Amino acid sequence: MKKNRIYMLALAIVGLSGHVYAHEDTIVEIKDGLMQGVHNGSVISYKGIPYAQPPVGDLRWRAPQPVNAWDGVLQAKDYGSDCMQVPFPGDAAPLNGKLSEDCLFLNVWQPAEPSRTLRPVMVWIHGGGFVNGGSSAANYDGTSFAKNGIVMVSINYRLGRFGFFAHPALTAANEDPALGNYGLMDQIAALQWVKENIASFGGDPNQVTVVGESAGGLSIHALLTSPMAENLFERAIIQSGAGRRHFSGRYLSHENTSGEASAETAGLLFAQKFHIEGQGQTALDALRALPAEDVVDGLSMMNLDGVTYTGPMIDETLTTAHPQNIYNSGSGVSVPLLVGATTSEIPVSSPFTKWPETIEEALAIFGPVGSKIAKYAYGVTQETSVTDLVLDIIRDTGMVEPARFVMKAAEAQGQPVYGYRFAYVADVLKPTSKGAAHASEIVYAFNTLQAQYHDAVTEADQAMAERVHQYWVNFIRYGNPNGLGVSHWSRYRGWADNLMMFSNQGVEQSGMVFDPWKVRLTLIESIQPPL
Repeated sequence: MKKNRIYMLALAIVGLSGHVYAHEDTIVEIKDGLMQGVHNGSVISYKGIPYAQPPVGDLRWRAPQPVNAWDGVLQAKDYGSDCMQVPFPGDAAPLNGKLSEDCLFLNVWQPAEPSRTLRPVMVWIHGGGFVNGGSSAANYDGTSFAKNGIVMVSINYRLGRFGFFAHPALTAANEDPALGNYGLMDQIAALQWVKENIASFGGDPNQVTVVGESAGGLSIHALLTSPMAENLFERAIIQSGAGRRHFSGRYLSHENTSGEASAETAGLLFAQKFHIEGQGQTALDALRALPAEDVVDGLSMMNLDGVTYTGPMIDETLTTAHPQNIYNSGSGVSVPLLVGATTSEIPVSSPFTKWPETIEEALAIFGPVGSKIAKYAYGVTQETSVTDLVLDIIRDTGMVEPARFVMKAAEAQGQPVYGYRFAYVADVLKPTSKGAAHASEIVYAFNTLQAQYHDAVTEADQAMAERVHQYWVNFIRYGNPNGLGVSHWSRYRGWADNLMMFSNQGVEQSGMVFDPWKVRLTLIESIQPPL
């Protein structure tokens, strides 16, 4: 776009219809054109910014393509569409936008007050099991980060089969350097957009922190260990993001060592559901012609199809191995980390071949000696429920111990790493809750409690939100969560297993502890399968 910049700015301020905008400081110019956001007190927000072309038609299952420059002024005042999915009841972060295959949008919040220096940048990658979620959720509003001097960015990325799909016809077409993990390619494209454009919003492209929870945290492990994401960020916060074998375990084009079929095989089975046969261009054209609703085919967090859908796969270009293998090799952690989990995590990655019916069966996985230690470590009594014990073991296997594994790997590779365990439960939930649920820490980190709990927020809840939020702000700013007004957070040391405990008793009881679950997590570590 080669137009006189002064003319274009004047056009933007006056508007094509002659309307004079109240806040000309909400107009920015990036490489693709001019856009106008919304001035709200001390924060300016820009929503629905396209960072890639719509991935529809011939661009379905293609790497994200650069945006075409636009004329005039893009009105960046409302969220763009979230990516196609089947929303599920009870989602802790319900979406506020419509759903569409055309969904590659991001949002920016910046402080309205000018600064002589560029500000630190946070990029949020939402969770949702790679099949749900989006950036429009009120829980993910970036206002509080911007009020604290951070330029905050949230992104959409393709989900379900739009984001993670392989088929021999796609492989034969060979349209892009990488195949299969299109949702991860979207994240990389969004980070590249940040590097190229965030200075226009007052952000420092050389001071970017990626922050993600659940699938967003899993994504960060993929980004940390991918040769395609090098030098795109300088720090990372991983919330309940596992860190061992968290991909599907499937390879793009061949069986894995466990005999699981390739992701291409899953794609063939999906195509057969819609009577699409063959492995050439005709099959690919038919797949790309399927209505978006048929591609979703009912997938959600509550309805995962492990036969015709694999999720993220090892494509051997973007993802070359499981993070566990790469971390164990002594590489993969090249930036400071802040890592943790909640006390009542989502149950994933079960070590059991079948559901145990007794306490003894549940503990038997630790061996004759280990089972006796585990009985003590898990506080087993005559009143202990088999279900509760099994769920605790599964949660530890899938989320809590892998977080410690990542802390150890980061320390071994010489990177500063800060560990936490989030135990706080909102006052309104305390009478019925057994612990801090998966994803419950997000509204504390974002300081958006009202979006989740509305009028039920108490002073104690808000105090915890302000404390957690300040730690996150500090880490994004300094690569270190410490600063004025918060208690000291020490770097993780493996010999101590020290971490920040966000106590259920509130801010005053929160602080550094030796991990009270050290023994049980060491037992879990002993049964984690090698890769």
